[in-house]
Amino acid sequence: ILTAALKAFKLSRLTIYAKMGLITGLVSAGGAAVITVTFIHPVDTVKTRLQVAGSGGARDYTKLGLFGTISTIAKEEGVTAFWKGIPAAWLREASYTTLRLGLYKPIKQLIGADKEDSSVFLKFTAGASSGALGSIAGNPFDVLKTKMMAAEGQGLGLVSVTKGVLQGQGISGFYNGIDANILRAMMNNATKMASYETAKDSVKSFGVEDGLLLQFSSAMVSGLCITCTVAPFDMVRTRLMNQPMDGPRVYSGFADCLVKLIKTNGPMSLWRGFLPMWARVAPTTCMQLILFEQISRALGSKAV
Repeated sequence: ILTAALKAFKLSRLTIYAKMGLITGLVSAGGAAVITVTFIHPVDTVKTRLQVAGSGGARDYTKLGLFGTISTIAKEEGVTAFWKGIPAAWLREASYTTLRLGLYKPIKQLIGADKEDSSVFLKFTAGASSGALGSIAGNPFDVLKTKMMAAEGQGLGLVSVTKGVLQGQGISGFYNGIDANILRAMMNNATKMASYETAKDSVKSFGVEDGLLLQFSSAMVSGLCITCTVAPFDMVRTRLMNQPMDGPRVYSGFADCLVKLIKTNGPMSLWRGFLPMWARVAPTTCMQLILFEQISRALGSKAV
């Protein structure tokens, strides 16, 4: 009886530690994400304007170029326009990024990707799985954020955009682009976490100790990898989410949008806004992963 009681006690302790580790991971991920997006959001706004350029009566910002777009937004709408949609962005990060970063480690442990000899494929799978779960939770806020950032002129508030989507398309309107968003999130998080860990292992082999330098250099490599692989999914997702709130949809889904974009603008249009996307992804990846690791350590846990 005593032996059985001791085993039950140890098991309960392990369960508690596991739950605490999960909670710590989610809190660390959420905190890192919300802090990061506050600084990076202006770049996301510029990227979104370039991606929706010429669609639905929007101005063709591609003719202005990156710096012309920045200058035009600042002159016509004011500097605060670069933070359009920031309330929705906070909500999106608090749901989407909290789950995709916070669940990565538990899923990695579940499928055995935490072992030293585990393959990049297993880490890729863990990242894709947590990314998919996060995107489902964050999709409604992604829709709101995209519409708010794309709105020219006076702009739209969170409440008014929410009402507009509900009145025009109902609850389903909050899941516009869900297929593209899941695919994007899977590719994004899988690339991010797999390339980050692989880069860390490679840099460590040169004698670099675990710390800010290692985290920064690994995150920069990860940021470049993400931009190259995720850009097409990001373009399709943005177009799907920015469809008119009232009236018929321009695209029926991921495949339809992808084909129409390629037919109309050519395959390279899928990488439109690459520079602002990289300018957003690189510092976002660095800030998120460094803060994630540092907050996790401060809470007595390990991030990845």
